[in-house]
Amino acid sequence: MITYDVQVRVRYAETDRMGYVYYGNYATYLEVARVETLRYIGISYKEIEDSGIMLPVGEYKTKFIKPAKYDDLLTIRTYIKNKPGVRIVFEYEVFNQDNVLLNTAETTLVFVNSQTGRPCQAPEQLLKMMEAHFK
Repeated sequence: MITYDVQVRVRYAETDRMGYVYYGNYATYLEVARVETLRYIGISYKEIEDSGIMLPVGEYKTKFIKPAKYDDLLTIRTYIKNKPGVRIVFEYEVFNQDNVLLNTAETTLVFVNSQTGRPCQAPEQLLKMMEAHFK
């Protein structure tokens, strides 16, 4: 299993009139966490895309528990619990600076050949980099 933490500070522009983070901004926070988790593993989104593979989101689930607020320092804990095949599943927990769980989420991304537009297997380079985490 792979676990990686990323921190994001809530900016004023990301909040609504109530001072809570607008729900749509969580997708952006999760994208930051995904990108940085892959970088932690040793590969970037750009490298994957440059190899001819795209990673569109196929499914996004989220559960809001408590609101995040302006200037909160969020920790987004990302998990990859299973080796990818044609899909890769990221699970998330979002905590505030007081370690209060605010949100849980899951995204499923599909590896797609950029030339054919068809699903394909995860790149061999990514699988090799992930191998040590699943022993």
